[in-house]
Amino acid sequence: MKALTLTLLFLFIAANEAKVFQMCELSSVLKRSGMDGYRRVTLGDWNCMAYHESRFNSQAVGPPNTDGSRGYGIFQINNSLWCDNKQGPTANGCNKPCSAFTNDDITDDIECAKRIVRDPQGMNAWPAWRNHCKGRDVSSSIQGCRL
Repeated sequence: MKALTLTLLFLFIAANEAKVFQMCELSSVLKRSGMDGYRRVTLGDWNCMAYHESRFNSQAVGPPNTDGSRGYGIFQINNSLWCDNKQGPTANGCNKPCSAFTNDDITDDIECAKRIVRDPQGMNAWPAWRNHCKGRDVSSSIQGCRL
């Protein structure tokens, strides 16, 4: 009985671990989802941004920003503008709960990222992209990937 309990405990812990994508794995998912060249944004830019926002962790929840908002998921989608975390006012531009962006299925994260990049700010909506990727050669973000 003790062995069964321990086995179930370890299975529960494993099931709750975050999905951390590998660089080429994420590139492949993004390409299949139509992100390569979407609004003139390259796969290298998407990968660079996701790496610097969440380290490719689909379940990442960022620390509070200076305004109290947080980022959720692989793209660190902000609750003050794009999702509802039930903890304060939000524009909820993607019409989703923030929890939708913290699971291993990043389909809704991708759809919301497409919505965000259609806004006038485009990729500038992501501080990590502005600080680490913008104006830089980001081709290494997909180098060696079979796409």
